[in-house]
Amino acid sequence: MVERAEDIRVALRLARGNFRLDIDLRLPGSGCSVVFGPSGCGKSTLLRAIAGLEPQARGALRVGDACWQDARGALPAHRRGVGMVFQHSALLPHLSVIGNLRYGWKRAHAAPALLERWIERLALAPLLPRRPDSLSGGERQRVALARALVSNPRLLLLDEPLSALDAPRRAEILPYLEAVRREAGIPVLYVTHAIEEVARLADHLVLLDAGRVTAAGPALDVLNRDDLPLALREDAGVVLEAQVTGRDTHGLLSLYTPAGTLYAHGDPHPPGTRLRVRIQARDVSLALSRHEDSSLLNLLPATLLALVDLPGGQVQARMDAGGQMLLARISHRSVERLGLQPGMPVWAQVKAVALLV
Repeated sequence: MVERAEDIRVALRLARGNFRLDIDLRLPGSGCSVVFGPSGCGKSTLLRAIAGLEPQARGALRVGDACWQDARGALPAHRRGVGMVFQHSALLPHLSVIGNLRYGWKRAHAAPALLERWIERLALAPLLPRRPDSLSGGERQRVALARALVSNPRLLLLDEPLSALDAPRRAEILPYLEAVRREAGIPVLYVTHAIEEVARLADHLVLLDAGRVTAAGPALDVLNRDDLPLALREDAGVVLEAQVTGRDTHGLLSLYTPAGTLYAHGDPHPPGTRLRVRIQARDVSLALSRHEDSSLLNLLPATLLALVDLPGGQVQARMDAGGQMLLARISHRSVERLGLQPGMPVWAQVKAVALLV
């Protein structure tokens, strides 16, 4: 990564019992950087150290041209210009929604337009007179997100903001998070252990394990690497950039991708909309010829690159499709029956209903 003046430089260490956080990292000064890893790997601790909430953390922290911490000392949390959203909304229960928003907005002496903008963008107008205990979990997180943004922060930190929500509420709030990613105009650092959130939100991806960075870089580059543990997970897959080219009367989207045209069900995006498509390895089957007498709509010509043995008699096939990597998880018996070998041309087949957009 080429260092730029507006980038974020994190070199922090923290010891707590048997756990050691040891981070040396550069993050882009724009877009959404996602920190991904298993529970207990130090994701939330890293976010808290950046926010100034871990006084025992040592090292250096620069956000653009501002030094927040070095060998001489550290700025206290209230002077770091951080907006933070936790797993639980932490709204003030005695205040209405508008009262919660105005609390952070007034303390920041921010412009009225900032408050109005995020009320509108996060669709909060109908909620303004209500108290937090009358809101759903998704509504509370939208209010917490707006409260962080109207404080006019230099950096937005989101600590697993969807982890306490059920699947319908997560699906409800993800488009709002995508809007924040596009429109906030400040860097966002987002912690999660959900690969679906990584695929939807990450511009830059940091993989964390046992308090250390194992990989970092542009999100799609890291997600699609076949030499990382991500490629061997049960939910392994690849993420492709796509552009909507049409939609039929039944809601089926046609998508242009470098790997070929894909069909998927999704929201009614207009032609020209850019999306990401996640194709899980377990949803891909292989054929030696193109089959038209099948319900499968997504048929991509590919070249088989490698076959990797997995536990339980499974094999992971790695393919090149128009310069894009694809993964397929198939049985060892299928490999033998088809006589699969690296270098062979194959057809990757995926159900339209299996694609994640």
